[in-house]
Amino acid sequence: MNAITHARYGSPDLLRFGQVARPVPKDKEVLIKVHATTVSTGDCNMRNFTFVTKSMLPMAKLMFGIGKPWKERILGTELAGEIVGVGQGVVRFRLGDRVFGSTGMAGGGHAQFACLHETAALAIKPASLNWKEAVAIPFGANTSLHYLRDLGKIQDGHKLLIIGASGSIGSAGVQLGKHFGATVTAVCSGTNVELVKSLDADNVIDYTEEDFTKNSETYDLIFDVVGATTFDSCKHLLEPQGIFLSCIMGLPDVARCLWTSIIGGKKMRGGVAINNPERMAFIAELAAAGKLRPVIDSSYPLEQIAQAFKLVERGHKKGNVVITVEHP
Repeated sequence: MNAITHARYGSPDLLRFGQVARPVPKDKEVLIKVHATTVSTGDCNMRNFTFVTKSMLPMAKLMFGIGKPWKERILGTELAGEIVGVGQGVVRFRLGDRVFGSTGMAGGGHAQFACLHETAALAIKPASLNWKEAVAIPFGANTSLHYLRDLGKIQDGHKLLIIGASGSIGSAGVQLGKHFGATVTAVCSGTNVELVKSLDADNVIDYTEEDFTKNSETYDLIFDVVGATTFDSCKHLLEPQGIFLSCIMGLPDVARCLWTSIIGGKKMRGGVAINNPERMAFIAELAAAGKLRPVIDSSYPLEQIAQAFKLVERGHKKGNVVITVEHP
């Protein structure tokens, strides 16, 4: 099968497009014929630590490889495709099911075929979405749902500020915030204001024209998707029991999370959003009902994936960068 393999850190041009052995499903695994995948910030972190803070870099290298990856691997944190094989004991899915979901750190999406355990973050693809639309949902929605619902305990009537509202995670966060009944204020660049408004954000702040940290409004939740600010810079914007949620953290931030969890009042929370089937099923229901729509920046064929990585790593994409996978 055709796949993109990753064996060296550095430029995206080091990624290799070629033939590798097609995986065979083990017990409780399904084999998925991949029709679409994405390049996410998670892929960029695993490929070259693009969005990893300096203080967390040693830990990331221990996880993925110090001088080079511990082993050659196939990246791809999202996929959408058809189940064409099942291992022994599979009960959640059957042959022919059209699915979409997250592979997480296991990767595997950047190939024509991938195997995932049936308990992975997979769900039946809504019939209303095509492959490209479906695959543009799981990573951002899973991450936002973890932060807003599971860490932030978002509630009807909450005031939510999202910093970095036009990317994959932020655009999903705006929609999830509205679903949960929050009043959503979104921060983005001027070129993305109309996009974020189309997602039903209640207020939009263009950070090139206005410093949101000088806003007189206060919020129950502040969700910093892009690491643009700090807990200390935004503490005055939080309600007395408000929570600052950060996707990108260094070791000092980890310490701050621990400290604020002990003392009362305003808190900081963060951590890795481990994907799970419950979150994916919830996301699939929202997508099927039209309450969570995909945002796609651009699309590339699998063999041009290096260009997709370069776009994502520039840090200004709108929503998701999709990769189409052909099966001649």
